[in-house]
Amino acid sequence: MPSLGADMDHGKIVEWLVKPGDYVRRGDLVAVVDTNKTVMDIESFQEGVVAELLVGLNQTVPVGTPVARITQTPAEVPGPKPEAPPGAAARPGAVVPTVASPAPETAGPSSTRQPPGPPPVAPPVRHLAHRLGVDTDRIHGTGRDGAITRADVEHAAAARPGPSRTAAGPPEQGQSEPGAVEPGRVRAAPRARLLAAELGVDPSALAGTGPDGAITAQDIQLTAQARQTPPAAPPPEPAAERPAPEKTGPTQTTPEPSAPEVPVPESPGGEPAAGRTAALRRAIGSLMSRSKQTIPHYYLSATLDLRPAMDWMQHVNAQRPVAARLVPSALLLKAAALAARDVPEVNGFYVDDEFRPSPAVHLGVAVALRQGGLVAPALHDADTLTLDELMAQLRDLVGRARAGRLQRAEMADPTVTVTNLGDLGVDSVFGVIYPPQVALLGLGRVQEQPWAENGMLGVRHAVTATLSADHRVSDGLRGGRYLARIGELLQAPEEL
Repeated sequence: MPSLGADMDHGKIVEWLVKPGDYVRRGDLVAVVDTNKTVMDIESFQEGVVAELLVGLNQTVPVGTPVARITQTPAEVPGPKPEAPPGAAARPGAVVPTVASPAPETAGPSSTRQPPGPPPVAPPVRHLAHRLGVDTDRIHGTGRDGAITRADVEHAAAARPGPSRTAAGPPEQGQSEPGAVEPGRVRAAPRARLLAAELGVDPSALAGTGPDGAITAQDIQLTAQARQTPPAAPPPEPAAERPAPEKTGPTQTTPEPSAPEVPVPESPGGEPAAGRTAALRRAIGSLMSRSKQTIPHYYLSATLDLRPAMDWMQHVNAQRPVAARLVPSALLLKAAALAARDVPEVNGFYVDDEFRPSPAVHLGVAVALRQGGLVAPALHDADTLTLDELMAQLRDLVGRARAGRLQRAEMADPTVTVTNLGDLGVDSVFGVIYPPQVALLGLGRVQEQPWAENGMLGVRHAVTATLSADHRVSDGLRGGRYLARIGELLQAPEEL
């Protein structure tokens, strides 16, 4: 179980994206993990064949616990899928053999592969099949060595008629029918489950419109919208159905109908949303308490002149379609990233009683979650992104954060964090450093302010930027330099 943040000490596997026998490469997504803050994907750290899944679904384990065992295979074998004989996976140190031999010796992985067995399926293709409700064991692969491709899965999902499951005959003993849902489990994509938890919809009470009756995000949204309508306009019962032998007065004299019961939404792991939000609050509070106790904070504030930046942005936006126009936040984030590169004392980690500056600027952006709380995933290499790339990645990051589809690196890699509360009308924010980082930049709202320069008084757009920094690493001189550098960069927005 990898560490997905400084405040994470355990995680829960809510979905496996691979199964024993799958071939994975470094960076392939293998599982979905639920932490106290959010749900995110974790990737494989090595290449090989998944020999055994060591942690079951909805099982919570401490950080550092092995969750799967992967055996090494030759790189020239594309997608091998060896089958382990009975009892092989139970031996902790056993290597999964790839020949159908009863001998206990380990056969070379490249010698002979078992002729029987299902065709190889890459984890991304298996994930797609899982979302579309397609059984890969019943697909004829068109890829190399019979491997199943994305096109095979998409064609199977599109060409499968409703009664095709019965035509294939009854499922084998111990196997579930393709598309069938295990007892007590609702077939729904992780995004649909998260959306159901946020909107208070019970997926088990819905008839899904996805493949094999799977619950989709659209099903959840339509149900939530339909359920919100009756409370706003109750059914026409005021005068017709209510027995009112003497009540002929205005409707104000009748008692208001009681609010309908809303089922307690559940998180993907089955935990009620209220309990999940409380756990998130406890995790944030514990981390911030530790930060204030162990990090000697100091705070600085500066008002930054945005007249050149706003003038340039308005000129550029006038030549662009509405969907491609820039916003002030993009300029502020890019300036913050470039300034962090120029002032390395605010960009890095304080670990083992020493500061370790980061050569890259992974800008953590605080995102408020719909169910409450916040996370701060990273915009990787933000100092190298163009403004358009930064805006596109920011939209994608915020959307996946609120949908619970972040990746491990996005939560573990931020080197400096920015929190922007300007959209809420906040003038300035003095944040708490997210350990093991050493600085946090706060941005208020962009507003017109009186501005005096060279004896002349006028009105300019400005923003209040605040810095919370670690006194063990820097002091007011370097912190002030960081804020001043942001202001300098905003005077030449065309160079951002």
